[in-house]
Amino acid sequence: MRPLDEATARAWLVTALDEARAGMAEGGVPVGAALYGADGALLGRGRNRRVQDGDPSTHAETAAFRAAGRQRSYRGTTMVTTLSPCWYCSGLVRQFGISRVVIGEAVTFRGGHDWLAEHGVEVVVLDDPECVAMMREFTARHPELWGEDIGE
Repeated sequence: MRPLDEATARAWLVTALDEARAGMAEGGVPVGAALYGADGALLGRGRNRRVQDGDPSTHAETAAFRAAGRQRSYRGTTMVTTLSPCWYCSGLVRQFGISRVVIGEAVTFRGGHDWLAEHGVEVVVLDDPECVAMMREFTARHPELWGEDIGE
């Protein structure tokens, strides 16, 4: 797998950001994700829909993964997410052998991405200002909902 250049990572992050904005507009947790194939094709995209669907398992990464449908292998794929993935979503990445995770920000929440890196997953943290601002605003306005989302 060749290294991912920053321009491509940021371009792919736009898809996840669009999902996060849509989730926020629906009254949900503003986290978005997208799964890209080894060839750079968008396989699936999704957003955290825990609030909208009343389903605690519908995190952005799981929604993008489901939207991608069954793949013969996930080797060489890249999960792009606006926020450092929680342990649940980090487990999904490891379970299915997703090769790379691009993270919009890990300032407001630090999930399992260090653990992923320790287990051979390439991790790219972009520290995107829009991702940080969106989560800071959300967590300030909805601390109880955020606490519920991260299991606190």
